[in-house]
Amino acid sequence: MSISRLRKALGGSAFALLLLTSCAQNPVNDAAAAEPTTITQAAARSEQQNLQLTLPGTLAHSFQQLQGSWRGHLGLAVMPVGGTKMVTFGDWSTGPAWSTMKVPLTLAAVRRSATNAGYTGTTAITQSDNTAADALWQSLGGAQEAAKAVEAVLREGGDTKTMVPPTRTRAEHSSFGQAEWSLAEQVRFASKLPCLPQASTVLTMMGQIIPTHRWGLGTFTSAEFKGGWGPDTSGGYLVRQFGLIDTAGGQIAVAFAAQPDSGSFNDGMTALDKMATLLTQHLDELAGGKCAA
Repeated sequence: MSISRLRKALGGSAFALLLLTSCAQNPVNDAAAAEPTTITQAAARSEQQNLQLTLPGTLAHSFQQLQGSWRGHLGLAVMPVGGTKMVTFGDWSTGPAWSTMKVPLTLAAVRRSATNAGYTGTTAITQSDNTAADALWQSLGGAQEAAKAVEAVLREGGDTKTMVPPTRTRAEHSSFGQAEWSLAEQVRFASKLPCLPQASTVLTMMGQIIPTHRWGLGTFTSAEFKGGWGPDTSGGYLVRQFGLIDTAGGQIAVAFAAQPDSGSFNDGMTALDKMATLLTQHLDELAGGKCAA
């Protein structure tokens, strides 16, 4: 079926590569959308049931090609800041938060005490320091109180599902890092993070990640992001990041993850670099947004 006939069948407003809505966003690039003349596959999965067409030369198609050449599981979710619609790609959807949970933890701790915005909070985010993060957790009170404080930040950010365990499920890892955090809920939280009270303090920290951790989203000069990684009980690594990147029309929230069959951290890191490259190549297809006034 030709693109023009498909547009007519679906309606002009429904036909889009990424149907992302926000308070302020860019339309899909008309020239880019008009180039392909055939549809190779129709595929979509999104909690909002957005329309996503896999067309040659698009982000969806490029992601399919990457996944086809990858040995393991990949996941990517994008959503405009201030928006309501997300688009997801890949076959990985949820797993331990690892150090990405240090973002809502730090925000909860900064709200509890301004002193947490100093060295302890900064080190927990910029260097992903576990000792500093543990100190932030303890500053929130007992284990139950701390877990509820972090969950409260998640709820405020639109995540209605993620539960933060008060106690360690694996003795060698933090309890908050073992929280199951899906890409969908994480990108939803990221899309609202800039709009939350006192979040600017934590976002500034997320923009100052140390050089050795600046892979994946860190390849974007102005990105505000946080990574997390760790092994499962068999030693295989999950590597994930989430954060915000800039576009001409505002910011985009991104969450992605890789779980390589090799179990190697380096392979997971390489996969995040490749997904970041895809985003760079297809930024014109993605609608940015901003917080409501």
